[in-house]
Amino acid sequence: MRTAIVLGAAVWPGGRPSPTLKRRSEHAAGLFLSGAVERIVLTGGIGRTPPSEAQAAREICRANGVPDSALFLEETSATTIENIAQALREHPFLASDNVTIVTDKYHAPRAMMTARAYGLNAQADCPPLTGTKRSRVLKSYLREIPAILFYFVKLRQISRQP
Repeated sequence: MRTAIVLGAAVWPGGRPSPTLKRRSEHAAGLFLSGAVERIVLTGGIGRTPPSEAQAAREICRANGVPDSALFLEETSATTIENIAQALREHPFLASDNVTIVTDKYHAPRAMMTARAYGLNAQADCPPLTGTKRSRVLKSYLREIPAILFYFVKLRQISRQP
């Protein structure tokens, strides 16, 4: 079975999903409606404001026609490593599924590195960054450079644990 994992992003005051969370969730809904995935795992806990990122993403998926029976939540994570580790712990079917990681293009290399470290058979599928300011996209790509290096070290430590 093919399952999408939507990596969390911020929820703004008033429970409004950030443009990043909205973009990722709508993309996952499109994958479901096209038949590319059969279920969606939505990740992310409560950040600065409720609801959880996963709950906000679920509402977006519902509004885009995805039935509740295809939606699974992971609501405790705050980082990419936690998104994937907790999703795998809470939804063990992921270990045997073909997984599509839904995130932004700048974040995909780190997300894929994490998914592979946890043994997932994964690929990334990224929504277009249409409407996002170039300066924001550039900042996001630049932020990923130290993050990838940090994750490389962190994931090596995790893989060495019994």
